[in-house]
Amino acid sequence: MNKPSTPNTLILASKSPRRRDLLAQAGLAFEVVPSTVDEKSLRMHTQDKPEEYARVLAEAKANEVARQYPDSWVIGADTMVVINDTVLGKPRDTAEARYMLETLSGKTHKVLTGYCICCINLGKSRSETVKTNVRFKQLASPEIDWYIGTQEPFDKAGGYAVQGLGSVLIKRIEGSYTNVVGLPMCEVVEYLLEQGLAQSAMNR
Repeated sequence: MNKPSTPNTLILASKSPRRRDLLAQAGLAFEVVPSTVDEKSLRMHTQDKPEEYARVLAEAKANEVARQYPDSWVIGADTMVVINDTVLGKPRDTAEARYMLETLSGKTHKVLTGYCICCINLGKSRSETVKTNVRFKQLASPEIDWYIGTQEPFDKAGGYAVQGLGSVLIKRIEGSYTNVVGLPMCEVVEYLLEQGLAQSAMNR
């Protein structure tokens, strides 16, 4: 990507196709520059505070890319699944995917997405963590076998994709649906509009 030359350029500091889709569906024009932040280096300081960790990580991702493109607006985000104060990451294998789905079965868990939107040269930034409660149906063993067989659980926090086949596992969502997908679009677009950026980006 060539360096953006205008203050109204919007950059997504993530390689997540789901976040790209959400921004595109909102009619926003943007570039993608994935962050290379080492998540493990930050986890040790906030591992017992997942809401804080999600926000801190989002800030780190956004600020890293923003330093490279100080005239641009940069969006950083991090999504995690939390149940009983335990963070479920991305399953590394079938056994771990099964463990996660069995853990979520019949229970309500939290999906936390920390986001940060910043522009260094304008000295502006907003960051917070948005929470959504997700209730899983009681899963029978054949359902878990089927879902793992689709390969969808892998590379997904918590081992499921709300926007995909995983939707059939979910009984109820309380809060932002897009937050579960990976970016709380209500809050993101609201801030972009406050800054006069969303309309500009949509008209590009």
